[in-house]
Amino acid sequence: MPDLEHPTVVLIGDLVGSRTAQDRAALHHSLAAALDVVNERWRTDLRITVGDECQGTVPSLGAAASIALALRLALLPHHDLRVGIGRGPTSVLDPGAGIEDGPGWWAARTAIEDVAALAGRPATRGARTAYRSADVDEPVAAVDAALLARDELVGALGERSLSVLRGLLSGRTQREVAETEQVSASAVSQRVRHDSIGVVVTMSEWMETLR
Repeated sequence: MPDLEHPTVVLIGDLVGSRTAQDRAALHHSLAAALDVVNERWRTDLRITVGDECQGTVPSLGAAASIALALRLALLPHHDLRVGIGRGPTSVLDPGAGIEDGPGWWAARTAIEDVAALAGRPATRGARTAYRSADVDEPVAAVDAALLARDELVGALGERSLSVLRGLLSGRTQREVAETEQVSASAVSQRVRHDSIGVVVTMSEWMETLR
């Protein structure tokens, strides 16, 4: 039976434009490698399914938000991932095959469909992540607003800035990132301010506290 007292947080990811990728096998391996890193860090069991999707349950909404960003950063700037996050009861239909069902999964599916529609509009084409809950009384607009803002900032970053962001999110200092990038610490500091990388890091830290 679904656990109604403790709804599950579910994540579904879908590669953007994967059908037109020149090397689909390489893209698949890149996603698999990113999932290995994420699963080790957050103790999750996200896995690739059919249709260029990945999915699984995660410990919290905050973890889902951080995982969504980590997976995107592993693929950007050449590829990207659309992510739907859902919360709600889930149940296991087939333990052997690992098939699950329930309102939590339906909410995540709705989220990924909604963010795809949002990305189809010129004003919000940078949207990549959305959150939906099976509990109609749970407010999701504030979370969605934060995810949309973060997506827009991340989507505007160039390759060097993405590398700096990855470094800072991994826990390295700006000086350590500068050494890795073989640039001055002041150059990294300027990039962090100019490209709003510091804002993305702060947003991510705050969102990771969500339960």
